[in-house]
Amino acid sequence: MRSEQEMMDLILEYAGQDERVRAVGMNGSRTNPNVPKDMFQDYDIVFVVTDLDSFVADPDWIDCFGSRIIMQTPEDMNLFPPGLDGNFSYLMLFSDGNRVDLTLCPIEKKENWNNGDKLSIVLLDKDQSLPALPAPSDQDYWVERPSAAFYADCCNELWWVSTYVAKGLWRQEITYAMDHLNKNVRPMLIKMLEWKVGLDTHFSVSTGKNGKYLQQHLPEQSWRALLSTYPEGTYEGVWRALFALLDLFRSTAREVAERLNYAYPLQDDRNVTAYLMRVQRLEPGAGSM
Repeated sequence: MRSEQEMMDLILEYAGQDERVRAVGMNGSRTNPNVPKDMFQDYDIVFVVTDLDSFVADPDWIDCFGSRIIMQTPEDMNLFPPGLDGNFSYLMLFSDGNRVDLTLCPIEKKENWNNGDKLSIVLLDKDQSLPALPAPSDQDYWVERPSAAFYADCCNELWWVSTYVAKGLWRQEITYAMDHLNKNVRPMLIKMLEWKVGLDTHFSVSTGKNGKYLQQHLPEQSWRALLSTYPEGTYEGVWRALFALLDLFRSTAREVAERLNYAYPLQDDRNVTAYLMRVQRLEPGAGSM
């Protein structure tokens, strides 16, 4: 596997030789001093270029970076069309395991080449034309203190959508139930756990994308409880995961409410929990409450 220095030398060597590349920037985790380095970190590179269309018209120009396992060019895709506002990107996984996400940014956008991302550094500026940047900081990604309205909406969303999970389980529609558990209910739990971490750290840390750094900040008991909310592929397993998730949400949300002097919706909790337990006791696909 090529080292970080080798990859950076390769990227900057190409940029230095191609007159169309006027500047190079980098953002993402490799600019974040609070993230430990590992071999799976992407190189999030931006080339500020003239004549962007000439790059796009020549699909072989990126071969200089090495042989690839797979590549994705989001701007060429119909299934997941991006909104990168005139940029063009190459997401590349190389045979040696390195990954480079290389974005071409037209020179006309040089003043905002990083879209305001504070985790950005300039690696090369041939014309000394890019705006000066402060030292990289992940402050934009720190957990933010919720308002009372945000807190109430989070609780309401979790208790409301949990009834959809129960409906799917009773109907024997496990994919429907699991989708609502994982895509709607779980994000509210993660958000509540993040608010707890924010309170514990005076809202001065990031928990990472998808809460990937939560383990570093949660008590061991809470972390184990969170893991128990990920179900196996059985109806019984999803029911267990649902109630484990609600237990963890309840204890965390009540703590957050107390510390922020907000009101926890105890009656919603009691009403929905009783409803879920009634649905669980029903024979699947038959009977009435």
